[in-house]
Amino acid sequence: MMQGIKNTTNETFRRLLGNGMHYEIPKYQRDYSWDIEQWNDLWYDIQQMINDEDSHYMGYLVLQTGDDKNYQVIDGQQRLTTICILILTIVKNIMLLPGSDEEKKNNQVRADAIRSTFIGNMDMLTLTSTNKLVLNRNNNTFYKNFLSSLQEMPKRGLNASEKLMQAAFEAFSSNLKTQYKNVEQLVDLVEKIADQLFFTVITVTDELNAFKVFETLNARGVQLSSSDLLKNYLFSVANSKELHETQLKELEDEWVKISDILKDVQVSDFLRIYWNSTHKTIRKNQLYRTIREEIKTPEQSFELLRNLMDKANTYIALRDPEDELWRGNQDIHDNLELLKLFNVTQPFPLLLTAYSELSLPKFSSLLGKIVVITFRYNIICGKNPNEQEVFYNKLALQILKDKSFDINELKTGVYVQDAEFEQTFAYKEFINNSRNNQIAKYVLSKIEKFTTGADIDKSQSTLEHILPESPDEDVWNWEDIKVQQYHYRLGNMTLLEYEKNKDIGNANFSEKKQVYATSTVPMTKEIGESDISEWTEAEIDNRQKKMAEKAKGLWKL
Repeated sequence: MMQGIKNTTNETFRRLLGNGMHYEIPKYQRDYSWDIEQWNDLWYDIQQMINDEDSHYMGYLVLQTGDDKNYQVIDGQQRLTTICILILTIVKNIMLLPGSDEEKKNNQVRADAIRSTFIGNMDMLTLTSTNKLVLNRNNNTFYKNFLSSLQEMPKRGLNASEKLMQAAFEAFSSNLKTQYKNVEQLVDLVEKIADQLFFTVITVTDELNAFKVFETLNARGVQLSSSDLLKNYLFSVANSKELHETQLKELEDEWVKISDILKDVQVSDFLRIYWNSTHKTIRKNQLYRTIREEIKTPEQSFELLRNLMDKANTYIALRDPEDELWRGNQDIHDNLELLKLFNVTQPFPLLLTAYSELSLPKFSSLLGKIVVITFRYNIICGKNPNEQEVFYNKLALQILKDKSFDINELKTGVYVQDAEFEQTFAYKEFINNSRNNQIAKYVLSKIEKFTTGADIDKSQSTLEHILPESPDEDVWNWEDIKVQQYHYRLGNMTLLEYEKNKDIGNANFSEKKQVYATSTVPMTKEIGESDISEWTEAEIDNRQKKMAEKAKGLWKL
């Protein structure tokens, strides 16, 4: 069992809602957000489940409880809310079925039984429902007073999430009227939903354990909303002194703006980047605990969100070389493009601090040095990135304090020294995939520029493997094991115009040489005009060692 978990069980919808338990969406969790795509997917899944007479898995629910009776829904509110809305449409459709007075009376009894089992009990005086599921502060009034009470819904004045809930109700109603004509079918549908939809329910005792669960599951590829949990904590802190509603609205607007700026980036991921740019570095699994220990007052909560807002645009610009922030500065643009190609995140806390604390020329200079370090450390030598993170954090705090950086710190930190770099480069392979091919083209074009001064248009050239991946045994005198060892070596690669590469395919070396001799790429033309008669292991080794010697002088501080 994962750390922090009280228990983990598989539960049907009936066992969750069809009992005496109560569930509450934390006050400041995000509003209802499912739309027609998600409703249709759920409806389709349920119909398939019924046709196949099988169960349907609804994924993880993360719940928090202290008494095993009252639960906070930490993750899963969209699914639970939508299923409850579907149940309510079934209830209403049962109540509207035509028939005799006796049939209508019986249908009302059935509808009341279903509603009390899965939704809650009606107060006959106020005509409001005491619900088993309580939504967040922006959604619960509408859900309680109109949806679960099955009252006529208002035509105007609804917020965006209330409109979505109303639309979900209407969409399900339309589907039911088309496909379910009598009470037997409708009751059977409820039974199928109750007993054949099931969840993996993870129960924790506090939010800190919930966050540990999120980080563990996210690392396994199950994306849970750890950002929502952080938001809920920060907002609960801000609300501890009962701030005015307009101040809470301002706080929520700030969070929405930050989320909009970050787009597909998790707020929790950005928060850790920001935190490591101004504080001693923390690991991903330490984030929630650290925030709880450091942010304890409304003033601190507001200040943190203001700082996040201030840095969000810079962070997104650092991830996007085409951002208008870099317009007119080609060096910064090109180096950010390389960091994106290298697919590294460790430098971002340092760059976030450096951009705000250094002049633009000094920032640009530091960025160029980070690219060199990254190329040596990550791309060629493949060393442990965790050491980088600690070093970059130390440098970020130095810049925060002194408004400058010492190049000697870079040289003695995570800069791979010449001997190790050259030796590793001399045997470097780039296995065939889109990113590696782009990196190999970048390396070859930089070496060409360094050697001959020629600017190679990478968009007009392809990566040519001199020894093919599957060479014809009749024309290439290579053992299979040697092909595997040498095909992806950088010394076996060159740049060649697309049209020329397309024509030579799996030709022998002699035929390839004739094509290479016509290339406008100097390094390729040199191979074509050389007196090399056979492409051997020694040729690849020697060529790559010469590249490594040049690389040592090209990628350096």
